[in-house]
Amino acid sequence: MAEVHDGAAGSEVEKHETAAPAPATAVVRADRIPNPGFPPERLRVTDLDPKKEKQAERTVSGLFLLSIVGSIIAVVAYIVLPIEEGNPGSVRLNNLFLGVGITLGLLGIGIGAVHWSKALMHGHELVEQRHPTRGSDESRTRAVEIFRESNKESGFTRRSLVRNTLIGALVATPIPAVALFRDLAPEEDPIALLKQTMWEEGTRLALDPSGVPIRASDVTIGSVFHVIPEGLAELESHRLEEKAKAAVLLMRLPPDELNIREGRETWSYDGIVAYSKICTHVGCPVALYEQQTHHLLCPCHQSQFDVANHCEVIFGPAARPLPQLPITVDDEGYLVARRDFEEPVGPSFWEREL
Repeated sequence: MAEVHDGAAGSEVEKHETAAPAPATAVVRADRIPNPGFPPERLRVTDLDPKKEKQAERTVSGLFLLSIVGSIIAVVAYIVLPIEEGNPGSVRLNNLFLGVGITLGLLGIGIGAVHWSKALMHGHELVEQRHPTRGSDESRTRAVEIFRESNKESGFTRRSLVRNTLIGALVATPIPAVALFRDLAPEEDPIALLKQTMWEEGTRLALDPSGVPIRASDVTIGSVFHVIPEGLAELESHRLEEKAKAAVLLMRLPPDELNIREGRETWSYDGIVAYSKICTHVGCPVALYEQQTHHLLCPCHQSQFDVANHCEVIFGPAARPLPQLPITVDDEGYLVARRDFEEPVGPSFWEREL
């Protein structure tokens, strides 16, 4: 029995060793959804009726013309209805017509372009495969043909009225922006304007914003004062512009720590110095003072100036020192200006022609 069993077992093992492996079975899905393709094109009213097509063309051209008229209204309103200082009615009137004109200019060209694409351009659907690399000469030639077909379908070349009014609207739309931004520039030479401030001989230094004059005895070592010219609050017009040019920082240092440049021996008084508050980088206010190091810091772009050394730039993007205001005291002990700044205040940009 044992021998028979062993023989049978060996025969069975031999069958397993010599038998060929079963072939793999590929699964083919029989329920794959076929590509439905594009639905039939639904013709629009403008595709079926030439009168409707012409009407849509006139509507688009009318919208572009409305855009042109709106842009013109904005420019004319800005010139004819100027803003008068102290007259709120002029502000409202100017903003009203300016806003209406710009709104018509933008909406006309926007709605006209959308209506053109919806009503006049060809409305069939298509799929375009993208090529990751440069296409063959055949595909590039086909691309040129597609551009020509698109031009034909859109009617840009054929519809001269729509094309011309669109070009006119595109040209007219930026005109209000050009007029507004151009008017932001000063009428006079900005270099000459910044060269002259309210500081003149005998003008007292006053606290900002109260306008109270400052005595030399009020300025202690380590203190800093934000200063404006006395009489600034009494100005009837351009008060902010004058303050922006004439704002000053007043500090007092120990006289032995103040390095006085040759020719400026009379510009300070007993360690008290005054420098423009307007940073020479882009015109930000220099408002932070470090008592121990005698450094002024512009918090906007981190320019630092050394007060002990004529406010020279020691760090940051500023290109030149802060202008110094020559000062002294009058008979009553008040700090006064000897004269105006000897160089333009603010960004160095204004000195580009000097």
